[in-house]
Amino acid sequence: MQVQLTTNILKANDAIAALNRKIFNEKNIFVINIISSPGAGKTTLLEKILPKLPPDIKPAVIEGDLTTTKDAERIEKTGVFALQINTLGGCHLDANMINQVLEKLPLDEINLLIIENVGNLVCPAGFDLGEDMKMVILSVTEGNDKPLKYPVIFREAAVSVLNKIDLLNYVDFDLKQYEDDLQAINPDQQRFYVSARTEEGLEPLIMFIAEKVRSKRGGA
Repeated sequence: MQVQLTTNILKANDAIAALNRKIFNEKNIFVINIISSPGAGKTTLLEKILPKLPPDIKPAVIEGDLTTTKDAERIEKTGVFALQINTLGGCHLDANMINQVLEKLPLDEINLLIIENVGNLVCPAGFDLGEDMKMVILSVTEGNDKPLKYPVIFREAAVSVLNKIDLLNYVDFDLKQYEDDLQAINPDQQRFYVSARTEEGLEPLIMFIAEKVRSKRGGA
């Protein structure tokens, strides 16, 4: 019974995700679903990236959080429209949550929607939101074993970002093992190495995102 229930939930989610994707495609909006564990630096990274996007990139952000609006408030200070979804204990966003807030988003004014999922490397991996791309963020302080411990999200994500690389010399993080594990799990994955604090490595990631947006709208 439990397996059937899980299957039904995922089928229902996928149907709504397809509807979301149709709307995003009609509006030529590139959608990124960002997934990480708590404390990896998702919001800080967005705070640094959003103001540096080229002028033709028009972003908005959906913030997923259990109860607070703190992350959306931080994003709004960058001048970017931000909308908070509180899951009230739920460990991930789902397609229906995104669908229910679409009318509140300035869809005719943006070409990039970034969805910062609830901090969790497990649950969000199985739920399609209608995004174009999943991006997984890991920080060096979490340890290099996370790709092996949570292979689903690292397999599903087209892009991985290793954050806090300015701390590499101060933590026990085996960079070669991390890269070897990623290569084994997802050899086609695009990888970036950044420090949101020092802004090292941000420029290539920003240009990558901008090119994805331009490619979708046919302006590349």
